[in-house]
Amino acid sequence: MSSKIEVAQLTNSGDARGYSFTLPADALAFLGRVADIHLSSMISGSIRGNHYHLRRREAILVSSDSPWSWHWDEGDSTPPQHRDFAAGALWMILVSPGASHAIRNDGAEMIRLVALSSEPYDPDESVTRKVV
Repeated sequence: MSSKIEVAQLTNSGDARGYSFTLPADALAFLGRVADIHLSSMISGSIRGNHYHLRRREAILVSSDSPWSWHWDEGDSTPPQHRDFAAGALWMILVSPGASHAIRNDGAEMIRLVALSSEPYDPDESVTRKVV
């Protein structure tokens, strides 16, 4: 990864029964192992994140019925960046240690997140740095 953040839309291989997504092999290789899985949701106007991790790598899956935005930096003393997303689709964001990151629900409907992490959850390993 040349950037500390990588964004990809996942392919739906579902059928008439519903959707079906598989995490790509390169995402599993990026994580190395899955030591923690965190599920969360976001109501309209809310923000999650505004932190970076010292050691942990994350694969964050975002499913939304609302427009949303992703905010990040590439490390200390780098400018914040952002990208806007429309409702629908399933997006995967790979986050390397040191990259502050946040997601904002810019619409009226719920957003659902699943974060797979390479390390067990440790609150001391997350450091606040606002990007939105």
